[in-house]
Amino acid sequence: MSAGWRTLLLRIGDRCPEYGGSADHKEHIIGLINLENEDFAKGIVDTTHANLQDALHNENRDRIRILLRFLCGLMCSKVVLPNSIIETFEALLSSAATILDEETGNPSWQPRADFYVYCILASLPWGGSELFEQVPDEFERVLVGIQSYISIRRHFDDIAFSVFETDEGNSPNKKDFIEDLWERIQVLSRNGWKVKSVPKPHLLFEAQLVAGVSHRFSPISCPPPTVSQSSSEIVKGQEMHEADLKYPQRLRRLHIFPTNKAEVIRKECAFYLVSLPVPFRYEYLMAETIFSQLLLLPNPPFRPIYYTLVIIDLCKALPGAFPSVVVGAVHALFDRISNMDMECRTRLILWFSHHLSNFQFIWPWQEWAYVKDLPKWAPQRVFVQEVLEREIRLSYFDKIKQSIEDAVELEELLPPKAGPNFRYHSDEGKESTDGHRLSKELVGMVRGRKTQGDIISWVDGQIIPVNGAKFALDVVSQTLLDIGSKSFTHLITVLERYGQIISKLCPNEEMQLLLMDEVSAYWKNSTQMIAIAIDRMMGYRQISNLAIVKWVFSPANVDQFHVSDRPWEILRNAVSKTYNRIFDLRKEIQTLRKGLQAAKVASEKAARELEEAKSIIEIVDGQPVPSENPVRLRRLQVRADKTKAEEVTTEESLEAKEALLARGLEESKELLRLLFKSFVEVLTERLPPISADGDVPNLRAGDPNVNSAARDPEATTMEIDNENGADNDSQLNGQNKKIGHNVGELEQWCLCTLGYLKSFSRQYATEIWSHIAMLDQEIFVGNIHPLIRKAAFSGLCRPTSEGSHL
Repeated sequence: MSAGWRTLLLRIGDRCPEYGGSADHKEHIIGLINLENEDFAKGIVDTTHANLQDALHNENRDRIRILLRFLCGLMCSKVVLPNSIIETFEALLSSAATILDEETGNPSWQPRADFYVYCILASLPWGGSELFEQVPDEFERVLVGIQSYISIRRHFDDIAFSVFETDEGNSPNKKDFIEDLWERIQVLSRNGWKVKSVPKPHLLFEAQLVAGVSHRFSPISCPPPTVSQSSSEIVKGQEMHEADLKYPQRLRRLHIFPTNKAEVIRKECAFYLVSLPVPFRYEYLMAETIFSQLLLLPNPPFRPIYYTLVIIDLCKALPGAFPSVVVGAVHALFDRISNMDMECRTRLILWFSHHLSNFQFIWPWQEWAYVKDLPKWAPQRVFVQEVLEREIRLSYFDKIKQSIEDAVELEELLPPKAGPNFRYHSDEGKESTDGHRLSKELVGMVRGRKTQGDIISWVDGQIIPVNGAKFALDVVSQTLLDIGSKSFTHLITVLERYGQIISKLCPNEEMQLLLMDEVSAYWKNSTQMIAIAIDRMMGYRQISNLAIVKWVFSPANVDQFHVSDRPWEILRNAVSKTYNRIFDLRKEIQTLRKGLQAAKVASEKAARELEEAKSIIEIVDGQPVPSENPVRLRRLQVRADKTKAEEVTTEESLEAKEALLARGLEESKELLRLLFKSFVEVLTERLPPISADGDVPNLRAGDPNVNSAARDPEATTMEIDNENGADNDSQLNGQNKKIGHNVGELEQWCLCTLGYLKSFSRQYATEIWSHIAMLDQEIFVGNIHPLIRKAAFSGLCRPTSEGSHL
């Protein structure tokens, strides 16, 4: 075998995790080569062992899982001894059991132990039948070990990560991910390990492969358990959170295309999906898997836009099959929207509106026309309302109005036609006030290219002394917003060019709150422009994140929590921008530290070369003088000065960034304090009290006084997955089992607000855990409502003793 071919084939064992689903067709090739060249096959086995050992210690989950499956394929092709596979499984099981031991391990890291067991179970569809046939006693020992492990592990209650909130995991029969997978493997065992969807190409060459020499796979060693640093509840909670981040419990990943290329080669992703080597139709399974990733909590594996593009590509690649499946999936999700997690609901709205924009906004809206008669707080009505609003952002008002002409009832849910609401618009015959006059004068100054200093002097001299600071803010903000109202670019330009004026008028939170009121009043017909303006103002430090939180939780916005996404969008942007700043600063500091280290090395080297050159002297006329060429000395001196200056500059930049980071971390701490305090205050005011018997109110019980709207659409039947506690019954697409909506307005407000509290806790769990002691002392104290505690704690995967129905 030539060196080139040998190098290429050895990469199979080295890079098989990157080859994805096509790896199933490589093991039997290696088996056939093993018949002719045992040393080569042994080299692949050794390389695979080194890679698996490296993946275990580097905690590379995907690589561990796929390498184990690859090993099973090699065993089926008679390249690896079955007993070696058993030894590998037992090593993983032993490590998993050690992690759960209170004395020698750390039960907080159970997710790692679960992952090891998951990897074993996930490889059995590829190697279970061969292990059962060749080493039945040893294989049975492994299965008994898995059963023993499952009996001693802690049940993972993932209510915070469930797409649907029905029963919130209170069912005693609800299985977690490992328990469910183990049950399915047991069913597979009883069925003789027969799996139609798993290719077995080695069976075609079984007569030849049986003559090959099987090689021993060396024993593996797992990393030792992470020792707990403390016995306190907070430290254990932080360790559990860290373990959950590294080894997430809900591994709904396709892994059928190269993960390192998936973000940039979506077309290749669609190609893999439409050409899976399975003997059955799998459009429904494919759609369910894609949507499960899109709605995966706390974050999908890829950016949501990626799934939008993949679904579009699949609809184009399979025009006769996949579009109808997507329609069925949307109807099924829409029917259960009232029980959907708030974060998932937002993702679904964003995906659906974007998806329709790529298909001319065509949708059978008449099937959803009945939502107009539902209460304004009904989740299905709000969903349609928000989808239409997002569509208008992607198109324009008249286009979207035309797209629902078959369901004219839904026109009532369209937002007002976007346009500014300028308070000082000058109309002929309209009485001119001081505001009109001053606004017109300010427009003239802007058009005359007056500097910010000139305008500030004009405001201080002619508006504030006569009319006060609030009136000045009113006139200036309304006028500047009107000047920038033509487009996003105009708005950003105005905020950049005249930002000092706004900052001068808004030195405190009180004035910043008034500024946001002015923005909301001017753009009252455009949620998008309000969100963009406030976001940019925060970016330019004209508004603080604390002021935004206070504004969102002001009475006018609180009343909109359950009927509009407007306040939540602004709050999400503010919190996200705060932590994005910190993330960016940390990256910059890391880069600067590396740069500083390099600058110090360069500076020391230049100084050393200069000193060495100066130290070489010679005697001229009895006097010591440098023997080095003066030109070279000057060049070395310039270089030493330059490198020293670069070192000083880098060090100063690093100190400045570290100061900004310290400030940002302090701001984030204050943000979390205010955010949770605001949630607790508004929820405490509105949540139904606990009964005298101590029973927590069931917000989903329904209000019999709320009228329901009936409907009777014709649609096809689609099976609904029973995941997350869903019913096993089939539903008609577009038809809800509970016709209409029977939850009262107050209860729906509480459900939405609690849902967003859980969403923020889950999304920023890492940051919250670093300040949990402060929150426990200041926020989660006293007689706090158990529903509030449960929503916040479930987002952190933190246990709470109170039971409730959300």
